Amino acid sequence: MESLQPIKRASLHGTVVERLRDLITEGHVPPGEKINEKALCEAYGVSRTPLREALKVLASEGLVTLTPNRGATVAEITERDLDEVFPILMALEGLAGEAACARMSDAAIRQLRVLQDEMEGHYEAGDRAAYFQTNQAIHEAILEGCENQTLIATHRALAGRVRRARYLANMSPARWKQAVEEHAAILWAIEARDGARTAQLLREHLSNKRETLRG
Repeated sequence: MESLQPIKRASLHGTVVERLRDLITEGHVPPGEKINEKALCEAYGVSRTPLREALKVLASEGLVTLTPNRGATVAEITERDLDEVFPILMALEGLAGEAACARMSDAAIRQLRVLQDEMEGHYEAGDRAAYFQTNQAIHEAILEGCENQTLIATHRALAGRVRRARYLANMSPARWKQAVEEHAAILWAIEARDGARTAQLLREHLSNKRETLRG
């Protein structure tokens, strides 16, 4: 299992956070289950200190619940949570996309095309985990492209709560194919620097994810 490979010492904190985030997002530790710190420390080859610091980060993102004297459990997310968070994320990503069309450099937009091609390659290969990682890199690049730190911070404070839900939203072949097509349309709108269209497509993209989860 890739998420349980030993970790090299370089960038230890960030790597532990990423590994744990992926472990939870991909469902290797299901919602409500207690996180076995001892087993993870052994698997990753790290001490309890960097692991617990990573858990604090994930708790701030809403992926983990920390309880005194009980440790960490994977946070559960309800239908109400999804109904509350997704509309806000839709609005924020729409605003970010519109601003990014005006502010992203030509080089940054070309990099989005590189990421889109990479993501489509993962889709063709059926590599869901790699696809999701690249998918999130695209959304992150668009978010960064808006150059609005308040918007970025607000988005990041909420996005972690539905990260696993976004991963699950592409589980069916039909929805996965649709999501790839939606991303292609978003990129075309950004390349045309059509802010209004980009905002609309990003909102629709998240709305479709929410409807898939509702089903």
